Parts: sequence; structure tokens; C-alpha cells
Amino acid sequence: MAAPLRRVICRAARRSSSVFCLNSCQQRCLHTGRGFLPRPRPLPLLLLTGGGYLGYRHYKRSRQEDGVPPPLATPTQVALYRSIPTRLLSRAWGRLNGLELPTWLRKPVLSLYIWTFGVNMQEAAVEDLHHYRNLGEFFSRRLKPAVRPVCASSFLISPADGRILHFGRVKNSEVEQVKGVTYSLENFLGPQTRQNNGSCSSSFRDLLLTSPDSDLYHVVVYLAPGDYHCFHSPADWRVELRRHFPGSLMSVNPGVARWVKELFCLNERVALIGQWQHGFFSLTAVGATNVGSIRVYFDQELQTNAPRYRKGSFHDRNYSTVCDQVLKPAGEGDVLSVDRGGVALQKGEAVGEFNLGSTIVLLFEAPKDFSFDLTPGQRIRVGEGLGSL
Repeated sequence: MAAPLRRVICRAARRSSSVFCLNSCQQRCLHTGRGFLPRPRPLPLLLLTGGGYLGYRHYKRSRQEDGVPPPLATPTQVALYRSIPTRLLSRAWGRLNGLELPTWLRKPVLSLYIWTFGVNMQEAAVEDLHHYRNLGEFFSRRLKPAVRPVCASSFLISPADGRILHFGRVKNSEVEQVKGVTYSLENFLGPQTRQNNGSCSSSFRDLLLTSPDSDLYHVVVYLAPGDYHCFHSPADWRVELRRHFPGSLMSVNPGVARWVKELFCLNERVALIGQWQHGFFSLTAVGATNVGSIRVYFDQELQTNAPRYRKGSFHDRNYSTVCDQVLKPAGEGDVLSVDRGGVALQKGEAVGEFNLGSTIVLLFEAPKDFSFDLTPGQRIRVGEGLGSL
């Protein structure tokens, strides 16, 4: 009788132990939220909701009637977009670009980039992919001299490889970043101290003009990630002022430019302002996501996307009051003279570079009979003519 009794007691003890373990597990699940429900994972959830929102916007755009512009982003949507830490992400991307790749990994990584963005390596000065130690060197690759001839018959040439987003006359001190979407000329360039023929100006546009027989024009060139990333001087002119605007680093692709009003005024940018043979002239390099680094070869003091700069401010360097020599980086020429009149640039001369790709905005004064030889959306390359008189 003892043996059967022991077996009964053991079975009862095992059942009691199983029930106790189950109850303990249920209590832990109730206290910790684990077990019955999967652990929340923020990154996949963010990607899923973000992808769903972008898909919804694409669906809405596809349903719109032809010729009807898409609705502009609301202030709340712009504020949410600007709250994304794109400046921090761009600095992280810059550090990633500077990491040296092992020799055996350079060709596979760069070949993938070439295939993704359609880079034409036959134009590169160095076609061997093993030559580029990191992504940053590849982005800022130089081209063979003969592949970008400068148009001798045009006094104004394209400063960069890219696509023409918009061009035309500036009216009512408002500039179009794409068709139907404008930004304020004063917000874009910042305050000006010059006087128009010694008299008070009726508008900010008039303040920039030096002659009543001239008009103000603009052209916007968008650089895609696969484009050549250096920008060149579009004319013979003299840079008197460099103005750096710290700001957001939102995307500047045409889709976003059609959605966010005054996108170019919100993003970080570097404006070079001066004079050419017809009066006022400016070239502005606009930053974008992963394009926190904008270099100007003749200005070693310039540092973009730096944590010490706050949004909404601007920082000037006046070249017309500096009389010294500025050394260019290796490979960019020898010494550039800076005199009391500013920095003299020649048509086609390399001026600076982006990290990845972005936008160049030209604003210039020219006679009223000036006309553009362009079509919206066309591809253009450095050295090709923009217009004629």
C-alpha cells in the first residue's frame, strides 16, 4: 500500500507544481505585458506608418486631375517635417561618408551606388573605383576636362549638372521654386544695405537693381544624387559677400519643392552675392537632407551644419573689406587673390561642392531683352548656355 500511495502523492505534487508555474507565468505576463502580446518595436512601426502615409499621398496625387497643382503642406505638416532631426542625421551621414572602405569592398559598394543612381563613370577623371577610399571622395569626384566644355558664345552658363526646375523673371519680389510655388526674395537673400540709384526703393526687388533698363531673373538647377556634385562660376563676376543661413535640411527633390512653400528659405544655404557686367548677381547653394556639407573653395572659414549655429540666423563675411590671400585646397588651384573689390571669379571656374546633391539658385540682373534658352525639366550640364541677349 505504501508504494501506490507514494505514486498518488507524487502525481498530485506534480499537478500542483504545474498549476503554480502556470499561475506565476500568467502573473508575470499581466505585470510585464509580455507573453500574450508581442513587444512593441518602434522602428518597424515608424517605417510602416511612414510608408503608409507616403503611399496615401502618392495615391492622392495620382487621382488628381491633370493641370491641378497638388495641395501645399499645412503649417502643422511643415512643423512635423522640420521636427525630424535631419541636421543630426546629415552629420552622421557625413561621418559615414568619411569612413575608409577596405579595398576589396570599394568596387561592390560604389558599383551599387552607380547602378542605383545612373552615374556615368566614363566622364570621371579616375574611372578605377579602387581609387576612391570612401563615399565622400566618390561623391566629389572630378571629371575629365574635355567632357564639360564652356560655351564661349554665352555670357551665362549652367553652374552645375542637373535638371532645370524653374526659370524666368522675378515679379513682385516673389520667386518660384517650382511652377506655382513661390518664396520671398527678401527671406531668401536676407536684408540688403545697397541703395538703388541713391533713392528709396519701392520693393526689395527694386533695391537689388542698379539700372531702370534692367530686370531681375532667376534659374533653379536641381542636382540629383547621381549628378556631378561640384558647382562652377556661371559668369565672370565678383563676389562681395558670403551669407550663411543655418536652417533645416529637408529634401529638395521636385516633389517636396511642390509641397513645401518657401522650402528654399527654410533650408540651410550659402549665398554668394556680388556684381557682374549687368549689375546684381548671386549664386546660392541650398542644402538638403544628407547634404549638410557645402564647401566654398576660396572660403576656408565657412562651416555648414555645425551644432553651434542656430536656425533663423545668418552669418556674413564681407570680401570687399578683406585684403589678403586665401589658399584653396589641394587640387583646386593655387592662390586666389582677394582685393578690396571682392573675390573675382571667371566663367566656368570651380567654386565649391555639395556632399551628395542639392540645388543651385541663380538670381541676377540683366537687360530687359535677355531671354532664356531653356525648357522646364530639361537636363543641363556645366558649361552649357542658359540664355542670350
